[in-house]
Amino acid sequence: MCPVMRGDGRLNHDLLPDEALPQDECGVFAVWAPDEDVATLTYYGLYALQHRGQESAGIAVSNGSSLLVYKDMGLVSQVFDDKVLGPMRGHMAIGHTRYSTTGASVWENAQPTLAGTDDRTLALAHNGNIINSAEMLDRLTEMLDGDVSRAAGELGRGSTTDTAILSALLATGEGSVIDRAMRVLPTVRGAFSLVFLDENRLYAARDPQGVRPLVIGRLSRGWVVASETAALDIVGASYVREVAPGELIAIDEDGIDTRSFAEPAPKGCVFEYVYLARPDTRIAGREVYDARVDMGRALARRHPVEADMVMPVPESGVPSAIGYAEESGIPYGLGLVKNSYVGRTFIAPTQTIRQLGIRLKLNPLKHVIAGKRLVVVDDSIVRGNTQRALVKMLREAGAAEVHVRISSPPVQWPCFYGIDFATRAELAAANMSVEEICGSIGADSLGYVDTEDIVTASHQPADRLCTACFTGDYPIPLPTDGRTGKEWLDLERAARSTDPTTVGTQQVRDFAQNPGRP
Repeated sequence: MCPVMRGDGRLNHDLLPDEALPQDECGVFAVWAPDEDVATLTYYGLYALQHRGQESAGIAVSNGSSLLVYKDMGLVSQVFDDKVLGPMRGHMAIGHTRYSTTGASVWENAQPTLAGTDDRTLALAHNGNIINSAEMLDRLTEMLDGDVSRAAGELGRGSTTDTAILSALLATGEGSVIDRAMRVLPTVRGAFSLVFLDENRLYAARDPQGVRPLVIGRLSRGWVVASETAALDIVGASYVREVAPGELIAIDEDGIDTRSFAEPAPKGCVFEYVYLARPDTRIAGREVYDARVDMGRALARRHPVEADMVMPVPESGVPSAIGYAEESGIPYGLGLVKNSYVGRTFIAPTQTIRQLGIRLKLNPLKHVIAGKRLVVVDDSIVRGNTQRALVKMLREAGAAEVHVRISSPPVQWPCFYGIDFATRAELAAANMSVEEICGSIGADSLGYVDTEDIVTASHQPADRLCTACFTGDYPIPLPTDGRTGKEWLDLERAARSTDPTTVGTQQVRDFAQNPGRP
């Protein structure tokens, strides 16, 4: 079985396009449970991972003889309902929520990807970013005698993601899925936490650095693999362990088969603790909430100030604001109310709505703020647009002073491992000093934690963490041929194609309306 299109496939655009918050690429979820409604379990798991990606969602199910993939643009609740989930019967499933870091935000690039040949079919979901995908595409092109349109799965039908390239490679060549994975995965560079399945087995793999999280959970008669422990909790699975860096696992009726495809060299992303992960998730045994509270405590020690109230920028600033208040002794209060329904819910916001900007998302409690000296705690500054608008709004609400405190170090370098940061030219801290940023956003003072503070808060050794966005020290060497960035494969495909209509949206829509093996 093959993917099915739903609706018109339009992207739900950002309501606040200038906010430019850091975004993780995606969340992945997988379950093997013969006696359970695996599609519904995956739906719940994706709900718990919605924060990791809001552009598209998808689920693939296997019943032992065929695969069914359903995906579309939008939130999990917009893509799936009882009518969709009902026919998705099987004993194992994988799911995905996407925020794009490679490839455009279109239906063709939604996941899980589906790749198949005459004798096998493979569905795959990926969190991370593969930095040598150009090299992998060259290898695949050579295997296909120069004709990428012959590639298995979405790559042959117009997808422009690193995930589609990896799926095609895993579906191409001799041997079992495990044989091909053990050949292909050691050649992949970058961040990848994968879940994939064929008709008979469920698989998971994590890059040798373990940049993105991936955990294993146990059901009474089954197994779960997910990006975060919070997704295990929602389906009633008990935590077993993390998928080890460089590990490939296969799950079937005989249990879990594990093997190592590369020597582990752990470099987990420290920004998971700062912003990306849910506060109720555990990473390396550390509750993310507790780590963020400790970051706030460190922030208070490094940057004390006389003030009347500590307030967070909801929701991500809450734990660190609590820590700052506890350490400083300054009362904690809520000075901003967040509209929980603002997000990727409008297909085409009007210009009037866009002009409302941050006011549509956050509204000040004027009677709480008026006349007070405020410490405003947020998780990060990317461009500074959000903080500038926020400071202005708080002053208009009557704040006497606004002291901004950030529970991460200055973000000075882009991420190539699965976070969609702005380019270095757009990063405020890459082009201005702390004092200049403070002046730019209109605050009375500005303070950040140091890198050592967030490392300490994580309870992990510094040499097991990636801090590249703060330090520029990239643990996985970057390619030197310039073929990197979000849209590189779109441009590559256009350059290679003599007929730009041979690979594109219409081809994928035709395939969706006439499903069959590729």
